[in-house]
This record gives sequence, structure tokens and C-alpha cells, in this order.
Amino acid sequence: MSFRPLHDRVLVRRVTAEEKTAGGIIIPDTAKEKPQEGEVISVGSGTLNDKGELRALDVKAGDRILFGKWSGTEVKLNGEELLIMKESDIMGILEGSAAAKKAA
Repeated sequence: MSFRPLHDRVLVRRVTAEEKTAGGIIIPDTAKEKPQEGEVISVGSGTLNDKGELRALDVKAGDRILFGKWSGTEVKLNGEELLIMKESDIMGILEGSAAAKKAA
């Protein structure tokens, strides 16, 4: 099954939470906070401006983003937990971090 968000909505996969602190202490599941960083999986077509013209979204599939702690709605698609949020819930795009993570 494929899923395409509508209008200004974005489908996001959260990055995995760190299992250990920098000092090597293992963090139990109950103490972990959900990450506020994710990867855009798909985006909607955009929003209409005052003139009725379609304005494309600033984010695209594959972008690494930061979003608010309580942003989006959690959904389960194909057994995977994802988030659907509006573009306005996204605080910014992390540039260069995706390439650095893949190289590591």
C-alpha cells in the first residue's frame, strides 16, 4: 500500500532514539523521549494562495527535519509507526546531516 498526503501535509518517519548516553549509560525505554527529528517520506501537492495558484511545499521526500515535541498525528502504515503533520509544524530542514549519517 502506498500513501500520499493531501494539501500541505507531510508523512514523516522518526529517527531512532539513542540507546546510550555519551558516557555509555543505557537508557531504558520508559525514560526515553521521542526524537524530534525525522525523515520526510512523502509530501502533499501544496496549498492554494490568495490568487488560487498552487504553492509547492518547501520540504521534499528524503529531507531530514526537526519538528515540535507534540507535532503531528501518529499513524501505523504497513506495520510502521509514522507521523502525519502539516508543513507549518516543521521547524526546519537539517542540511548535510543525512549524508554524514550515511557515511558513518
